[in-house]
Amino acid sequence: MEKEMKKKISIAVIAIIGIITTIKLAIIYYNANFNPYALSSFCSVNDFIDCDGIAKTTEAQFFGIPLAYWGLFFYAFVFLMLFAPKLKNYKLFKFMEVFKNPLDYLASLGLFAFIISMILLCLSLFEIKKLCVLCAFTYLLNLLIGCIATDFKNGGFIHSIKQSVLDFLDAIKVKAYLIAFLVVMAAAAGFLTYTGTSYVFAPQVKRQLELREYIHPNYKKYKVKGNILGDENAKIIIYVYSDYQCPICPAQNIMMYKLAKEMKGIRIVHKNLPLDTECNPYLQAPFHQGSCLDARYAIAAEKQGKFWEMNSILFDKKPQTEEALLEIVKNMDFDIEKLREDANSPETAQKIKEEIKHAHEQGINGTPTTVINGKIDIGMKEYLQYKEMVKKLGAEER
Repeated sequence: MEKEMKKKISIAVIAIIGIITTIKLAIIYYNANFNPYALSSFCSVNDFIDCDGIAKTTEAQFFGIPLAYWGLFFYAFVFLMLFAPKLKNYKLFKFMEVFKNPLDYLASLGLFAFIISMILLCLSLFEIKKLCVLCAFTYLLNLLIGCIATDFKNGGFIHSIKQSVLDFLDAIKVKAYLIAFLVVMAAAAGFLTYTGTSYVFAPQVKRQLELREYIHPNYKKYKVKGNILGDENAKIIIYVYSDYQCPICPAQNIMMYKLAKEMKGIRIVHKNLPLDTECNPYLQAPFHQGSCLDARYAIAAEKQGKFWEMNSILFDKKPQTEEALLEIVKNMDFDIEKLREDANSPETAQKIKEEIKHAHEQGINGTPTTVINGKIDIGMKEYLQYKEMVKKLGAEER
């Protein structure tokens, strides 16, 4: 009994640490996804060790519930198991009598939680390519709970799992407990269906789903040609400041294509804002290398009346060298020699310089940025927001 008590005390201490850690993770998750004014957390050190970055990914939730909340539930259940023998003596918690061997349940849950943790760690390292140190810490806590709870001299984890299954099967032989179990499972399924479809706790997933049409765009769907996108004499002008090496600009570009297709009375005008030290004097360090080259060729294509065709090519392929770019367009309907000549002319370089300067004077220093009838919006909005904005200005559905 003394040995069992020591185990319970050790597990209780670990569970307390786990609860404190997961509460901190829940705060980080909330700030990353719901608080636009929050500062970076202490465990966002660089591009790799980045708790905030992971909290913003779609992998930071399961069934629409943040993983931190699942962790809180796990550690709360650990406490429940530790006090099961005492709680079952109270009428409200009489159902706890079904947990005849609490330590076996804890051993099984600890092992199960650790296996899930290793899957999450692999996702973090190999897919997201970031590490959350607080998450990794809880993974160790889960393993410790499992190892302390199990009896390695009496079958270890295999025995604990078998015993837990037998206890569960004995419990559901009692009709009242079987009904209660089914009701709880139905309620849980209903709740998880709601959170997993509404994403009320996971706005980053909802946003990804809403942007799915634009994240991996099919440019052939929108056959934009020439130098004018939209209506030539439109009163509503949308200036789009963009960078061809910007990771989210292609998504906004597709939104603009769709907007011009669906709404009349608007015109989209592209403005170059390459965030590349080759031509942008306002940058302190290299950033979107190759975007100055791309901007030059976009202007050169405009001289041949094919700006929007080149625009689609550049966003789709993102060439970073002149050789790669010319290889892509060599079999397309361009005058290649003139394209190369115009792209490398002083006139083109001057135009890019003026566009960058004009953007800087307006306070525009990031991409994508839209200016709709003088109103500046830095960053990308949802498509329906753009649509609503132009409707309010008088644009109509085609």
